[in-house]
Amino acid sequence: MVNDESDVKPVYRKTCRRYDEPGDVHYLTFSCFQRRPFLSRPRTCRWFIDAIEAAREKHQFDLWAFVIMPEHVHMLIYPRRPAYSISSILSSLKIPVTRRAERFVREQAPEFAVQMTDRQPNGKTSLRFWQSGGGYDRNLWSPKHIWEAIDYIHDNPVRRDLCESPLDWPWSSVLYYEDRESGPLRIDLDSLPDDRCRGRKRY
Repeated sequence: MVNDESDVKPVYRKTCRRYDEPGDVHYLTFSCFQRRPFLSRPRTCRWFIDAIEAAREKHQFDLWAFVIMPEHVHMLIYPRRPAYSISSILSSLKIPVTRRAERFVREQAPEFAVQMTDRQPNGKTSLRFWQSGGGYDRNLWSPKHIWEAIDYIHDNPVRRDLCESPLDWPWSSVLYYEDRESGPLRIDLDSLPDDRCRGRKRY
């Protein structure tokens, strides 16, 4: 089973090196600063949706699944270019959200700045939306593991007791899987591997 970032044992983490292998799918997980629920409001979720759309166009990757949780994100992406950089993709996903959050806090909610303040040992401070580091990145290539990851991503809000059914969570790709006219983002279903090796999960 694919694990949530908080459940992953250190032996499975890729802490220093990423594997930008052509043809691999990447299961990504990254968290808000100090795992605070910065993504609990529709406003910040929409900022992240906008960032996904822009990054998908810039870096030419297919989006196969995602869920935005209050304090972290899961994504499953398939880079289409032979040469790509997951680190660059992550920067394109995170930096626009951070900039919008900083601008919003400074202009409209200065009292919230304390929640985002990262104070370094040398006394330097900055506003941070995301936890430092790259989070969790696992390369997948088999259809079985890809579909297990998709199911895990969609089930995440239910496991956390945030809703009774994955379909009740608005910030997830499961809605597009059920109805291609629904959901906050288009999912690239046509490029998914054949799922005949498993029973298609229905919600």
